[in-house]
Amino acid sequence: MIRVLTIVALLPLMACTATAKPEEVSDLIGCGETRVADLVGKPWTEAMRAPTLKRTGARTIRVIAPGDAVMMDYRTDRLNIETDAAGRVVRIKCG
Repeated sequence: MIRVLTIVALLPLMACTATAKPEEVSDLIGCGETRVADLVGKPWTEAMRAPTLKRTGARTIRVIAPGDAVMMDYRTDRLNIETDAAGRVVRIKCG
């Protein structure tokens, strides 16, 4: 009975703990994808590779166009930039 009362008494305290947003966690352990979210909708050029690496802190960038074969290996330090048929960035994610 005392255990149940202790658990019930501690539940409100657990609700007050702060949790990091998923994108903040991604920036801490991953590729910095949230730092370059402004690239979505812009045309991708290879001249953007070095500045993007610098802004994100990622070790590598993989540009994925429609129809490209992609290995399913997951690397937290790699920034994946997905483009549409016109070469515009449609999605940015770690992996």
